[in-house]
Amino acid sequence: MTLTFTKMQGAGNDFVVVNAIDQRVELTRAQLRLIADRHFGIGCDQILLVEPPRSDDTEFHYRIFNADGGEVEQCGNGARCFARYVRDKGLSSSQELHVGTAKGRITLYIEDDNQVRVNMGVPRFAPADIPFLAETDALSYGLDLDGTQYTVSVVSMGNPHAVLLVNDIEQAPVATIGPLLESHPRFPERVNVGFMEHRARDRIALRVYERGAGETLACGTGACAAVVSGIRQNSLDQRVTVELRGGQLVISWAGENEPVWMTGPAETVYEGVIDL
Repeated sequence: MTLTFTKMQGAGNDFVVVNAIDQRVELTRAQLRLIADRHFGIGCDQILLVEPPRSDDTEFHYRIFNADGGEVEQCGNGARCFARYVRDKGLSSSQELHVGTAKGRITLYIEDDNQVRVNMGVPRFAPADIPFLAETDALSYGLDLDGTQYTVSVVSMGNPHAVLLVNDIEQAPVATIGPLLESHPRFPERVNVGFMEHRARDRIALRVYERGAGETLACGTGACAAVVSGIRQNSLDQRVTVELRGGQLVISWAGENEPVWMTGPAETVYEGVIDL
């Protein structure tokens, strides 16, 4: 099978975007892993499929696959690339896009400076919605890893996130603690792990170990989860700049029962064809 694709990136989080409207796309888990492989394939953090709408209130459907071939519910940096892709390819001329995902509809806005603003939906904190094994909703939880206790906040942004505070983002134990927390038994569907350093009430630094992908240069939903957890604990303002290794995102949240807004870049890197 020959597949036409577009390589894109948002704040360094890179994607292979595939038009599944104009070409037939049926990818096996092995093919997805090959596409994502940086040595034998194209190389990316995630594969994004642009599909026809599945409901009357959306223009497109958006599917996301991690580098390990597993399908996931949401990706904020990918959503921005999705918006730029459909505009740049002439699939839509609208600056406001309503897109279906596995966790419901999201709205994407393409700004005049080509930054993309995304309504990421209302964050959820109930353990069953994460999912996370706990009896009650709390601002933070203690998790045991081989006898060491770690304090995390848990948030669903359409996908599960655990957020830890660290004193020094450069020394954060992302490579060691990240995979252990990702597969911690209290997260039945695994979890994305964010390591957050406070720099001011309106600025944080963040590194994210993504479920099924490892550490990435940026994670949009991870940025949203980190800011939301900080606002809930009254340590952050309602508008926060998030410094990621691949660039900056601006996250805004007005509080309980309100959606999270994310603004950031999305760019095309190159076009290509791969024979699978």
